[in-house]
Amino acid sequence: MYRQPRDELPHELILSIQRVLDLHPGPDTDPLDDLGDDFNPVDAINFYFPDEASLGELDAVQAKLAADEQSVLDEIETLQEELRLQQDPGKMQIIQEMISDLLGQMSRIREKATESEAIVRNITKDIQALDLAKKNLILSIATLKRLQMLVNALSQLEDYVRDRKYVDITQSLAVVKQISASFKPYTSVPRISELWRRIQELQGELRTMIEADFDAYYLQTPNSPKSTIITAACAAADILGADVRAALINRYVAILLAEYRRIFRLTDEAGHLDNISRRFAWCRRVLSTHEGGLGRAFLQDWQVEWWLVAGFIDVTRYVLCLCGWVARQLSVRGDMSALLSKAGKDLTVTVLLETLQQTKDFELSMAKKFGVSLQEILKATSSTPSQPIQSISAAFEPHMGVYVQAQDRTIADMLAPIRGPKPRASLDTNHSHAPTEGDDGSAEAVVLPSSTELFYLYGQTLEGCAMLSTGKPLFDLLEVFKKWLRVYAEEVLVANMKRPQYQSRRSADTRYDIKEIKNACSIINTADYCQTTAQELEEKVRQRIASEFKERVSVQTECDLFISVASTSIVVLLRELEAACEPALATLTRTTWTTHVDVSGQSPYVGDLVRALDTVAEAVHPLVESKKYLRNFFDKAASLILTRFTHALVRSHPLKENGAEQLLIDLSALKSCLSKLPGEKLTSSGYTKSITKSTQRLEALLKVIVTPQDPPEGFILNYTLLIGDASYSNFQKILDLKGTQRAEQNDLLDSFVTITSTKPELEQTSFLSSLDMDPPTAPQAGSMTSPGGSRVSLPSMLVGAAASGAVGAGEGILAALGSPPISGTPSGSETPPRGDAPAKVFSDFRRFVSFAVRRDAT
Repeated sequence: MYRQPRDELPHELILSIQRVLDLHPGPDTDPLDDLGDDFNPVDAINFYFPDEASLGELDAVQAKLAADEQSVLDEIETLQEELRLQQDPGKMQIIQEMISDLLGQMSRIREKATESEAIVRNITKDIQALDLAKKNLILSIATLKRLQMLVNALSQLEDYVRDRKYVDITQSLAVVKQISASFKPYTSVPRISELWRRIQELQGELRTMIEADFDAYYLQTPNSPKSTIITAACAAADILGADVRAALINRYVAILLAEYRRIFRLTDEAGHLDNISRRFAWCRRVLSTHEGGLGRAFLQDWQVEWWLVAGFIDVTRYVLCLCGWVARQLSVRGDMSALLSKAGKDLTVTVLLETLQQTKDFELSMAKKFGVSLQEILKATSSTPSQPIQSISAAFEPHMGVYVQAQDRTIADMLAPIRGPKPRASLDTNHSHAPTEGDDGSAEAVVLPSSTELFYLYGQTLEGCAMLSTGKPLFDLLEVFKKWLRVYAEEVLVANMKRPQYQSRRSADTRYDIKEIKNACSIINTADYCQTTAQELEEKVRQRIASEFKERVSVQTECDLFISVASTSIVVLLRELEAACEPALATLTRTTWTTHVDVSGQSPYVGDLVRALDTVAEAVHPLVESKKYLRNFFDKAASLILTRFTHALVRSHPLKENGAEQLLIDLSALKSCLSKLPGEKLTSSGYTKSITKSTQRLEALLKVIVTPQDPPEGFILNYTLLIGDASYSNFQKILDLKGTQRAEQNDLLDSFVTITSTKPELEQTSFLSSLDMDPPTAPQAGSMTSPGGSRVSLPSMLVGAAASGAVGAGEGILAALGSPPISGTPSGSETPPRGDAPAKVFSDFRRFVSFAVRRDAT
């Protein structure tokens, strides 16, 4: 019986039933035990009745099946009874009652536990009160003892202060402050409040006494305290607090720096900028005097030398404002800032660098003397560590424009000889700027020495500036670097490329210029070197410059400019290549194919064309260092030559069958030459596919022309197979190239319209839609050189190539062959031309020149 798919049992359910019923299908198993979806009743019947003799056992089989059926029914009934007993509602009721009893017992236990807790709390209530009283009593006794200790210590401290015993004062004051800290919460108690006030008064008296002793010590009179007393007073001042220690140090530093400000007044000769070394000598002398004299009384961990250096730096750099008393004594503008501002326009780079170098040396010597960086010293001695005192050298940053301007003038002077009205003279020397020959006679590619000199100067200047400042001056210096990179690209490299002079070339003087090729290759190498080195320069600057300027460091615009220069140089190479191939292509244009009878091999002009290609390729190959530029050149060269070959072919029509057959042979030889042109190391599968794809369409065009036009049906069928369109105008282009008479064209066009109207699968356009039937005879002057003037811009050809991909990718030659639109419909045909959009292609050579700079250099 057929069973709908929705009635089929799941395979997992069938396996479960078989497992429950202990059914294990096997070779000797009853087929009726198989519950699978693939059960076949015919196989089961054949199993029971394999032959006619077995039909005699029909009754026995029926009896067995009936017994099996009854057994299954009995088993089902038993299972149903067990299920009914298991689902008895009475059992569920009993279970629910037992759960309810259990919950009741838990509630009673909880109540008894609460009652027990209340009884225990009532019994221990008195004990808890006694415990609290004991704790309060112990605390009171301990507090009274500490109070007695505080009173005794305070009494001793008063005696020590009266006798100026700083050693004992230090120990006693530490004890008093430690004990009194525990009484701070009880200052509302009159007695404790009185003691607290006395402690504060005593500390004030002690501070006044210490300051008086320090002032007397600074005078160094016969009655001045000894250094041991001052050392002990320093320890007592530390107990009073860090503010007392800072005040003592600041007063000491201010007294020393008062003499500094008196000696080095801005109006005196000693305070002038060119006497900066005398200031640093004074600081070193004062440090030496301090370490061998008064400084021995200070504790080592006070780091008085650090404070003295920081104070000197602060007075020299900014307003010294360490405390109120010092501010009143020395409330003046920073000396170095004032000196630099006063110098103004008269500040020379020599004075600036000498002064800055002496300042840097002084700061480094101080850092070396104390074994820590100067910034750590300034931060440790600053009243606001988050805004530490700035170094003296920081005062020079606003005035580093003098240094940057000096570097600007240095670079300008270096580039001046290779700029000017005749910049090519710098590249036409015998050995300095042109490619040389190695020991084996092979050409050796070099970059222009001026580029290496420029970047060497950049490196030296960068290192020098980074040692002086890594802030805004270094960023401004990078802007100067970028400016002269643009000038070098525009006024040196571009200015050394001549404009094409096709108009002035005579027919006998259309060979390539080897000097122009060497010059273009040298410029390509130089542009590539400048681009790579400029990127390295950017990375070095980013590593050195301050963090706030890192994100603004970029020379991408300048790198793109050098890429543009290399692109323009490749255009010059292509121009020379075209000039070398022009005689052979002119021969092709002048060939009369209508009289061509025998097809016995490639035409003579092909040999000339191949030799010209090989000669230029051999000249360029060893002169360009970068593989990516060589690949780009050969990609564009292949596109150019196939373009010019197509132009010459079209201008030499009518071709006739023999001419087209000869051109097929010539095209095959040209294809073979172009495929091998880059050499084994540079020839890639992509380049080979590009050549193949470009020539296939031209081969299809020639094969259609080779086909006899009689019978017309066969000729038209061959056109639809090779060209693949139903364009009326495209078909007429084939007839024009073939040299078909006008009367014959009308009949063929009518047949074409009739036949293609029955083929809706044909496209209305193809590569012939843009075939130019009147291509230019020679390159347009100026179409392959970079724009003139002092600025370099990406040529329009580069922009178009960037949008559509590399020209050498296979879409160049016959991807869009163009021709002017057909002016009218031939007489005898009422069918207008189908919708075509003919456009000129190959008329502007620039569309083939793009610079695939992102191509893998390997």
